[in-house]
Amino acid sequence: MQKTRLDITGIEYSHTQSGSYVLTLQETGGTRKLPIVIGGFEAQAIAVELENMVPSRPLTHDLFRAFCQAFSVDVKEILIYKFKDGVFFAKIICAVDDVITEIDSRTSDAIAIGVRFKAPIYTFGSILDEVSGISPSTLQDAYGFDDENDNFEQVEQAPNEWDMYATEELEHQLGEALDNEDYELASKIRDELNRRHQN
Repeated sequence: MQKTRLDITGIEYSHTQSGSYVLTLQETGGTRKLPIVIGGFEAQAIAVELENMVPSRPLTHDLFRAFCQAFSVDVKEILIYKFKDGVFFAKIICAVDDVITEIDSRTSDAIAIGVRFKAPIYTFGSILDEVSGISPSTLQDAYGFDDENDNFEQVEQAPNEWDMYATEELEHQLGEALDNEDYELASKIRDELNRRHQN
């Protein structure tokens, strides 16, 4: 079965599930998307790496990377291989001396580890077709959702909470958040600053 490569196109706070985030993956060169609900810790771990933030102490996924590097384990790719009852299933494909091993993982953890190794993320076209062809509200009605299992979730737009702050204030708050190791807040502020710079 042919694999389709995915790119991370966004991480947004879920206004329908408290403490959860929606990680959006989109097929490379295409329009089909996989929106996956993940926990705050995993969202923070992914955002810290994507934004090149340097935590004062290693996060869990950084520890995994250091462990792999110490024992010459290379993460080759992340594969989201199944979607069932609203849950995405993933594997971390590793190699040691050309011996390939597949490790079952929650999708959010697999991606948090994959971005640290610059490993490509793949899924199958059939999964993209299944998820892209159904509206989020339909999936939400059909399944019981649990963000611990990285389930599909609908995201609603809410007013921008950062509009009241000037850019200089946000840059100051970003520095304070990093000093306090509040990477979840730092990633939100960084997203807002990036949005402003793009406009």
